Amino acid sequence: MTDQTETLPPPATPPPPPSGAAIDAVAQAVDAVKVYGKGDAAVTALDGISVAFQRQQFTAIMGPSGSGKSTLLHCLAGLDSLTSGKIIIGATELGTLNEKDLTLLRRQRVGFIFQSYNLVPTLTAADNIVLPLAIAGRKADPALLSQVIDTMRLGDRLTHRPGELSGGQQQRVAAARALVSKPDIIFADEPTGNLDSRSGAELLGFLRSAVDDAHQTIVMVTHDPGAAARADRVVFLADGKVVREMAGPTTDAILEYMKTLGS
Repeated sequence: MTDQTETLPPPATPPPPPSGAAIDAVAQAVDAVKVYGKGDAAVTALDGISVAFQRQQFTAIMGPSGSGKSTLLHCLAGLDSLTSGKIIIGATELGTLNEKDLTLLRRQRVGFIFQSYNLVPTLTAADNIVLPLAIAGRKADPALLSQVIDTMRLGDRLTHRPGELSGGQQQRVAAARALVSKPDIIFADEPTGNLDSRSGAELLGFLRSAVDDAHQTIVMVTHDPGAAARADRVVFLADGKVVREMAGPTTDAILEYMKTLGS
């Protein structure tokens, strides 16, 4: 393994936020446009979205199918690029980074929980949890690693491979992997989508605790009003635009508004 000590060099003095950026936002999109295809086949997934995500806040993103939810999440996490506009993590505009520095930023400052778990089948749960740190040539903080394993109730599953774990256990491993590197922000794409109701509720409880107790920042795409109600606010998308934000959401309030969006 090479580049074990490679890190993103901090600027000598913090740069001013890019034009249009929100102050003290962990992540944000500014006039974000994403178009797939060209000409008559072009599809606009994001249509000039501007939205910010504040530190130590749990945000849910909702909207009808095709509204741009997952596209926005992937662009915010640096997994996809914009056609125009800006994605900013802290004071770093992702569009200004080369591929090497963008990869380093994703490793060091971003966590991602995939709906499909995205675990390496030949590795144990313990090795999957620390894999991003190992790739970056870093060691997990022992106290934090122990806390995350205890919180996710994985102590008796660390030697098991993904094929020997239930769906809920695999998703808890994926969540532990995102938490253990203490990233600036964690993105979760339909994290309860493949789970039964009990496992889904447990995972949401863990994510809620990560914000309240571990002071993490989480942005979650979900189609489930009950899941979104665990968040501090909900951002609603329709046709690639932000159409409403709701603070202190409840399941009933989310359901009522989603009816107006045809979902």
